[in-house]
Amino acid sequence: MTNEFTHFNSDGQAHIVDVGNKAITKREAIAKACIFMAHSTIDKIERGAFAKGDVLNVAQIAGILGAKHTATLIPLCHPIALDHVDLIFNINNKSKAVEISAKCSTIGKTGVEMEALTAVSIAALTIYDMCKSVDKKMRIGEIRLTHKSGGNSGTFNAE
Repeated sequence: MTNEFTHFNSDGQAHIVDVGNKAITKREAIAKACIFMAHSTIDKIERGAFAKGDVLNVAQIAGILGAKHTATLIPLCHPIALDHVDLIFNINNKSKAVEISAKCSTIGKTGVEMEALTAVSIAALTIYDMCKSVDKKMRIGEIRLTHKSGGNSGTFNAE
């Protein structure tokens, strides 16, 4: 693993990394996040009792859109063709949280870590937006990359 920041050129100016000579490989990334909330908010999500609609269904669509728009949100990300984006939501009553997982994949010259991280972040923000009228104390956290494969740096597993 290198300690050099790759998004700066030799003059210290920001640039998009040149991936022109990199091999085309299957690349996959999984990211996770949590949104913590009151039990009453979780109950309301489970019952589908929000006037704005099915919270987790809307968050799933928002997460997919977030992954698709990563290059327009993160200035030095490459625009890539995503082959697959999937979000999974798990309600954890013990920790009073909705756990979010996003898996992104592509066949290309650069990875999909930022797309997976953006997907879970946008999904969590969407849940917050839809539930803020009943729970202003919600907090989003534990956003992290848990898996990455493909490319020169090989496989990474955080869990």
